Order: sequence, then C-alpha cells, then structure tokens
Amino acid sequence: MEVYYKGEMVGRYIADIVVNDEIILELKAVTTLRPEHEWQLVNYLKATGLEVGLLLNFGVAAEVKRKILTHHS
Repeated sequence: MEVYYKGEMVGRYIADIVVNDEIILELKAVTTLRPEHEWQLVNYLKATGLEVGLLLNFGVAAEVKRKILTHHS
C-alpha cells in the first residue's frame, strides 16, 4: 500500500491483511494488547487513508479492538 503525507507519497506499507481495500487487520501474538498497538493501527489508518482497522491478538487470551478514523477533506 502507498503511504501519503500531506498529499505526497512518502513510502509503502505492507499490512498484515487488507480486506476489500477497506479494512486493515493488524495481527499480534502478545500477552495483552497495549496502547502502543492501538496507536500503531491508528497511524496505519492515517497513513493509508483507510478508515477501519481491527487489531487482533492471538496471545494468551484472544482480544479484538476496532478503530474507526474518519478522513475529512
């Protein structure tokens, strides 16, 4: 995926999984999700222009966090 900053492509990002070019799935296998994992997903949403992301943890106990970021023109 191309990553944009202020309308200019600044690099590429390889997501764990992208569903229908609309949803980023960020996969983790950690003891518990931390705020840093959520911030990472929000940054991916900002950089790619996508609005929906799911953070899935397959660690000790399964966890799911949903992030929605609305991009306004």
